[in-house]
Amino acid sequence: MLQAVIVDDEIKALQSLTWELTNFSDEINVIASFTNPHDALDFLEKNTPDCLFLDIEMPTMDGFQFIQKLTNKNFPVVITTAYNQYALKAIKNEALDYLLKPIDTDDLEETITKIKKFNNKNFSVEKLEMAMLNFNSRSIHKRITLNTDGKLLFLESDEILYAESDGNYSTIFLTDGQKIVLTKKLKEVNELLPSDSFFRIHNSYIINLNKIKEFLKTDGYVVLKSNHKIPVSRQKKSDFLDLL
Repeated sequence: MLQAVIVDDEIKALQSLTWELTNFSDEINVIASFTNPHDALDFLEKNTPDCLFLDIEMPTMDGFQFIQKLTNKNFPVVITTAYNQYALKAIKNEALDYLLKPIDTDDLEETITKIKKFNNKNFSVEKLEMAMLNFNSRSIHKRITLNTDGKLLFLESDEILYAESDGNYSTIFLTDGQKIVLTKKLKEVNELLPSDSFFRIHNSYIINLNKIKEFLKTDGYVVLKSNHKIPVSRQKKSDFLDLL
């Protein structure tokens, strides 16, 4: 169900459009209507409808001034007016559509189709963005970008076992046995890796916490699932145990 808001200073025009919208389709519902544009702005600051039907000719504030004052513009605007010379200006103000009063049923049907397409498109984008954010927020799936050998290499954090320092260079060891040499100090590599799944366990090593199989407390080593043994420095031991 599409949630619509109407702004029109003429009560009869407002009532007429409300009747047409609610009787034309069971897919649209008028949740609020205003003859005072200032009241409408207050409402729209706190609420996001699926569409706004906005009259152009209003005495205290015209429709274009109203659009400029909107702080929340995450919904389509349909301009309604009896004067067709406003069409071009409406488009320039990014209105989704333009309805000439008295509103024709066929025109209204086309407008509602446009509103549905607009909101379905936005809903799909929002869903995709949220899915991507949720996917990336899980540390096991966080993507890491490395610049090496003149190319960008994209890795999932779960592909990395550990990183080892070699002076001004670092080597990243992957789960598939590959090694990636970077012209970066280990400190710089550490800044690239998500802190919730990687830990600098030693001056020379960063490990993937999700890859730990054992911690040999007496010997001061961790054993990764790949059976690599990585030393734990005495300075890092307390912080490491707190993480575990």
